[in-house]
Amino acid sequence: MLQNWLKPLPASLFKWADVLPDTALGRHIVSFRGDFPDLKKVQVALIGIGDKEANAVRTALYKTAAGFPDMAVADLGNLRKTDIAQLIPVVYELLSGRVLPIILASSDTLARAQFLAYQDTKALVNLAVVDERCRFGHPDDVYTHLLSPRHPLLFHFAAVGVQVHQTAPATFDFFTKNNFDVVRLGKSRAAIEETEPVLRDADLLTFHLGALKQSDAPGVHEASPSGYFAEEACQLCRYAGMSDKLTSFGIYGYNASLDREGQTAQVASQMIWYFLEGFFNRKKDYPVSTAGLTEYVVEFRQLNYQLTFWKSVKTGRWWMQVPVPTRKKHERHRLIPCSYQDYQAACREELPERLMQALHRFG
Repeated sequence: MLQNWLKPLPASLFKWADVLPDTALGRHIVSFRGDFPDLKKVQVALIGIGDKEANAVRTALYKTAAGFPDMAVADLGNLRKTDIAQLIPVVYELLSGRVLPIILASSDTLARAQFLAYQDTKALVNLAVVDERCRFGHPDDVYTHLLSPRHPLLFHFAAVGVQVHQTAPATFDFFTKNNFDVVRLGKSRAAIEETEPVLRDADLLTFHLGALKQSDAPGVHEASPSGYFAEEACQLCRYAGMSDKLTSFGIYGYNASLDREGQTAQVASQMIWYFLEGFFNRKKDYPVSTAGLTEYVVEFRQLNYQLTFWKSVKTGRWWMQVPVPTRKKHERHRLIPCSYQDYQAACREELPERLMQALHRFG
């Protein structure tokens, strides 16, 4: 079925890839050339939308180091049409086959298709977005029709890297009212490790390249001088890759005609590489149950209240348990990813705003 929506890689690209050194990633991935490849051993698949942009990124990606299991990554070529209606079934088919799709799209608006591909999974999902602004409010904005009214599939939404000067105050008010997470750029860059729990809670991540500085990623429409450095973007991608909960990843907004010497293509390829590094270092400590977790109970004496935290024996990562009854459809979200700093704050009988909002979502 997938070959109905996808077209093979151009011959010039895979012929070039075949003469790369054996240490290059391009020599160790499954490629859609003539016949559609067997995906039985594939765990991650790259899909391009926008031939020029996608091929520029994969050219840079193929030259990176081969540090992952052989033939566990596939490049399935490019979508035949730059169309939301075509992307949705492709992502759905891969999700159904337990293959994590990495979407590389020239248009920011295609991020909505990544979310809509989950419609038939019959489970509420959490969406995380890394972007310099909240693309919400105007009817043409990509997330407007997912958030207002809230799509019945969406349980939680988180925006990371938001720049206040590019976001209307009414948008912040809307996010606060709906207990959504908003991690501002300055806060994220000051302690980027505190962004990890937000990404760990997501089922899917959409990363808009406009969230990066223009100096690092010039190939973006209306690029901003403020934003993440490339190294910080790669760190965020690695955090996302390590999350056992996350099942799809998309990079959006690359415009090759605005790029300088392929710089943005290289940055996007590095982001994908670090996402893969995180993915293939997953520790499988996502708490479907509390087995393998150490329990910590914190007393809020002034409020006569208890909160339970759980720490993974494998990784040292933390979760906070929602202390109220949850519906069956919310059960997989009842352990909220958090940090050691969040636990320490609770020990001082303080609770970060992000965790307070998480409690309100179940209230």
